[in-house]
Amino acid sequence: MVKWIAVFLLLLAGGAHADTLRLVVPEGMRPVVGEMIPVTLRGEYTSVIALETLTFPGSDDYDWVQLARDQWRDEEIDGRTVRVFERRLAVFPRRAGALTIGPVTHRLTVVGADNLRTPLEVVASSVTFPVPPVASLATEGTPLAARNVTIADELSSAPGNLRDGETLVRRVTLKAEGTLPHLVPPRPAMREPWLISFAAPEQREMQLTPAGPVTTVTWEWHLRPKTGEPGVLPAVTLPWFDTVARQMRSAEIPAIPFGYASFRDNRRGIDRLPAGQARAGLLAVAAGLAAGLACAFAGLSRRRRDDMRRRLRRLSPFDPTRHRLKRAVRGGDLTAIRRAAEHYLSRRRKLGRPVSGRETAQLDATLYGRAGNAPEVGPEMAAAAVFRHG
Repeated sequence: MVKWIAVFLLLLAGGAHADTLRLVVPEGMRPVVGEMIPVTLRGEYTSVIALETLTFPGSDDYDWVQLARDQWRDEEIDGRTVRVFERRLAVFPRRAGALTIGPVTHRLTVVGADNLRTPLEVVASSVTFPVPPVASLATEGTPLAARNVTIADELSSAPGNLRDGETLVRRVTLKAEGTLPHLVPPRPAMREPWLISFAAPEQREMQLTPAGPVTTVTWEWHLRPKTGEPGVLPAVTLPWFDTVARQMRSAEIPAIPFGYASFRDNRRGIDRLPAGQARAGLLAVAAGLAAGLACAFAGLSRRRRDDMRRRLRRLSPFDPTRHRLKRAVRGGDLTAIRRAAEHYLSRRRKLGRPVSGRETAQLDATLYGRAGNAPEVGPEMAAAAVFRHG
């Protein structure tokens, strides 16, 4: 009798040890701040479960969201039927440094001998990731990390051919795959001295998919020029980190011309001035230039002064961002080099100079590539790639 009791207790203990829970995460992952980490809680149980409860722990170090309902199913493992539990989540690091997820406890009520119900706690051990910072031009915060980012720009009418007094409605929809709504950067400013701008309340929505959350943000502006004088509303660049290619990219709200059609028609009438009046106008311009470019520059509108400064910067042989990049190379810090390279490339974009988008590919692979697969790039090689492609 004692022998059978011992065998029964041994089997009971063996069944308890067979109940396991673990955190399943991608191998070799080096997530950046804000990047989605797919996490699966997987339990394998041989006990008969009557009740269960599991609460994923919150933390100041990450955000998280559950992607789907819990799944329970039977599987054949090592020749025996096991009750499998799975919960799929997405975790998003809030800051750089060491990120620890877990431990996680699954509290069960199991049915034992004589239908007695007893509590059982199964614990999944914690996992830790190194989270590097993302080097970017965005000093106000961390750039968006996503699998893909697209921008749709809708205009209520042709912005450069508005009717007198007409208000343009501009609606920009940003769609980011693999991120949460509050991780998308705030609405960009759309202001100019010659523009009246009113921003409608923004809309942020999230849809859960098996691959992770998909966030859609809609921004809307009502825009009207203060005068009929035409202008250009400049482009807005939104930097983001591509978690698939492991490199920085830029999404752009394009520049648009702005103005009333009547002003352009009036200018066409001026172009048809009689020859005598045209010569008098040229003489007046020449006299103004002779009186001094400084006075003429001071009398320009703010927008025209900004345009002139931009043209002068483009013609200037001195590039402060290139100097900062070379100084970062001498320091040898790859993160500092990446940040200086983004400043250098951003200046080239603003000046209309060619930028291929591949300048920092090797450097991004070294900084953010998966462990074991990232190439080693030295400071001089990184800078050479930026200058060669840029």
